[in-house]
Amino acid sequence: MQLPKLKRYQKKFTFSYAFGAYPVLDLLEYQKEKVLKVFVKKEGLKSDGISEISNICRKEGIPFEENTPLVDRIAFKENTYVVGVFEKYDTVLDNSRNHIVLVNPSNAGNLGTIVRSMVGFGFKDLAIMKPGVDIFDPMVVRSTMGALFRVNFKYFDSFEVYADLYKNHSIYPFMLDGSMDIRDVEFNEPFSFVQGNEGQGLDESYKDLGQSIYIPHSDEVDSLNLSVATSIGMWEYMRRKE
Repeated sequence: MQLPKLKRYQKKFTFSYAFGAYPVLDLLEYQKEKVLKVFVKKEGLKSDGISEISNICRKEGIPFEENTPLVDRIAFKENTYVVGVFEKYDTVLDNSRNHIVLVNPSNAGNLGTIVRSMVGFGFKDLAIMKPGVDIFDPMVVRSTMGALFRVNFKYFDSFEVYADLYKNHSIYPFMLDGSMDIRDVEFNEPFSFVQGNEGQGLDESYKDLGQSIYIPHSDEVDSLNLSVATSIGMWEYMRRKE
């Protein structure tokens, strides 16, 4: 793939950016065949992280270029010293593993935090119902700190389409008025933890799709943040496995 003139990211692009040393290192380790080129600012050349990136690029034959004006032009943060340009790619969810399912997530930071938590808690498969925030948005990539490149992810037109493909999964919708406290639920694997949109959650129809779950919390807040609730669910599962 030949690189066009690079500018600030747009969803229509067939490529995206990984900003920062840690995301670029993970990109090079887990998706190196998708890397198109790495650019670095002059003042970053002496840092240990970028030196490691440079060595990997040299070893793998990946183009590496010092280009301070370009990094400044496409970065969304001032303290960005390195960027990996990579081709967007598709992955397949593992039917035998547990899934995280997000119904129309709308916040890039939440999505990125969830992906990072997935890796931390041993989850590797993410289903996203459309419409949903663009997982290749550099803000998402940056907030995952490179974890994006370690997981499988796939978009679906609807939850019905997803559920039809993974009939062997037990469904656990997380809802404010769920019928069972998460501490009392017996997880039957493989399963799908289903979380709704940040503003609306899941509608009532999801109560009929599996065992609905609620996470108990004080009356001083209406609900938990999406990334927090999803992380609590994964932690509760991991806690029982140990």
